[in-house]
Amino acid sequence: MALGFYRRLQRQRLKRRSQAPAAAPTTVSHDPARCALLVLAHPALHRSRANAALLEAAQARPEITIHDLYQNYADFLIDVEAEQQRLLDHQLIILQFPMYWYSAPALLKEWLDMVWLHGFAYGRLGTRLRGKTMLAAVTAGGDAGAYRPGGINRFTMAEFLRPLEATAHLCGLTWAEPFIVHDSIQMTEASRRAAAQNYGLRLDEAIAALRS
Repeated sequence: MALGFYRRLQRQRLKRRSQAPAAAPTTVSHDPARCALLVLAHPALHRSRANAALLEAAQARPEITIHDLYQNYADFLIDVEAEQQRLLDHQLIILQFPMYWYSAPALLKEWLDMVWLHGFAYGRLGTRLRGKTMLAAVTAGGDAGAYRPGGINRFTMAEFLRPLEATAHLCGLTWAEPFIVHDSIQMTEASRRAAAQNYGLRLDEAIAALRS
């Protein structure tokens, strides 16, 4: 039933694409020195000082390719072939996003649904991503105490990230320890700088692990 739904959805999207003005084919250029792909999913990055600070830390590292989903796919019409090639070109997949209603923003979920397909990412013949590493970098508005049993959100961040961890496991990726920034709304300039510095160190560690 689910497979039939996605096939209908794909047909509808192909029809919408065919009706859109002609565009040049999407090409994905890749610098071999860039071993990490940072998939950024923030629908209002211009209002997020915390994510902007983290992004700046990532941009300072030449090993990382930055790919902003909301900048590239504001219409949610994802180029599946190009996105799959991006994944193949990198060994470390970083998903950076704010926690929205205990989950990832809608476009990141859409990207996973449309790109990480059976026969490519999972299934008997879906082995293309095996051996890679997934790292989630997540900002949350609540403080750490809110994300625990007895806290207002009842569960830990690790529990809210279980679907991504399960996805990594199913597709044969190593699930790296997530990088979490709590209380992002209340952060001072100094605390944002500290978070960005820690993020940079975490990225350096993850990249170094690929080469060890």
